[in-house]
Amino acid sequence: RRRQDTAEEEEIDETPQEKKLRLAKLYLEELRQLGESWSAPAPRKGSPGTQPSPHSPDQGSPGHILLSLQVQPPDPTSIRVLRGHQLPVTCLVISPDDRFIFSASKDGSLIKCKWEVESGKRLCVVPGGKKGTEEQHMGHASQVFCMAISSDGKYLATGDRNKLIMIWDAATCKRLHIFTGHRDAVSGLSFRKGTHQLYSASHDRSVKVWNVAENAYMETLFGHQDVIAGLDSLSRDCCVTAGGRDGTVRLWKIPEESQLVFYGHQGSIDCIQLINEEHMVSGADDGSVALWGLTKKKPLALAQRAHGMREAKGLEEPYWISAVAALRNSDLVATGSHSGNVKLWKCGEGFRKLEPLWDIPLVGFVNSLKFSATGDFLVAGVGQEHRLGRWWRLKEAKNSICIIPLKQAATGPSPEAPNSS
Repeated sequence: RRRQDTAEEEEIDETPQEKKLRLAKLYLEELRQLGESWSAPAPRKGSPGTQPSPHSPDQGSPGHILLSLQVQPPDPTSIRVLRGHQLPVTCLVISPDDRFIFSASKDGSLIKCKWEVESGKRLCVVPGGKKGTEEQHMGHASQVFCMAISSDGKYLATGDRNKLIMIWDAATCKRLHIFTGHRDAVSGLSFRKGTHQLYSASHDRSVKVWNVAENAYMETLFGHQDVIAGLDSLSRDCCVTAGGRDGTVRLWKIPEESQLVFYGHQGSIDCIQLINEEHMVSGADDGSVALWGLTKKKPLALAQRAHGMREAKGLEEPYWISAVAALRNSDLVATGSHSGNVKLWKCGEGFRKLEPLWDIPLVGFVNSLKFSATGDFLVAGVGQEHRLGRWWRLKEAKNSICIIPLKQAATGPSPEAPNSS
């Protein structure tokens, strides 16, 4: 209720049911912060029976919301580097059980890899080909910009510069289907949690909704005034997008075919991720990182020049934020740039502060970041170039996947948890 009082002019109209749900979640959050015990939340709409892993952060302990208190400064010498992509890594995802990493790159001949986390072995490689030959071979024929994996680990989706979305069997790496319909590069993908509903975003400024299990197109949503650079979703029937140079973040309510518009960054908003059902984090090329509440039109917290400044042709400019990641339902956030490090942040009380924790040395453009489901490790997709272009080239960088272990106190989740299911 304190949040309502401080910025009523920024509040967005809610239905009575939405308000009741939001206040209930705020109350649960306050209980967690006080260290009170609470039972795991009931399955959300659309999720019964579809989540095989008992270690999902949604069912975490009361301390999960304050995971930053348990994480110790990462040891740079413990970072594992997986090599295999010849060109910059553009995107990656981790399987829901934390056992596998899927990655993609700008490389036209080595498009998609599947890695085993424990051994670091490359289990599967899908070669690409020349443009127009996608039907004749398994892989993409242009740069892959984004990927997503369903919460049951069954389907993997990849989107490319050539307007295509490919659906794969995650276990076998076999291609199942190709979705066409976007009129420009596919720049963001996300499965609605607990379902096989897929959201896609594109440089054509639209968001599309697909039913992967039925190989069916559902609908298209319009609103952004520039290319969409990123997209994310959780359990609710909605998704959030980063709108590039139109300067907006948007929340798309799919059933209502409506959208909420958020303003705060000054530059191109290039990456976004939901922290929980009520909050999200985004990054822009003006060097800023923003924390948002879905009921406020402006950021709850904004870190300017989050990765510092760089000199360019005698002028100083902020390092672009090229990737953000959030450990779901916790207070832990990571950001990436080409500043020579990945930064870990703590979301302060009520998500109204963004406090720097540690820097993790990492040379290159950090084009993608993902936390494991248990918070045991962070994975970075690194390249010599930015995933969307070739403005600079860092020759000293290695095109690679970097696995960063996150040490935790004894109260943290067990490192064996991902394999126990």
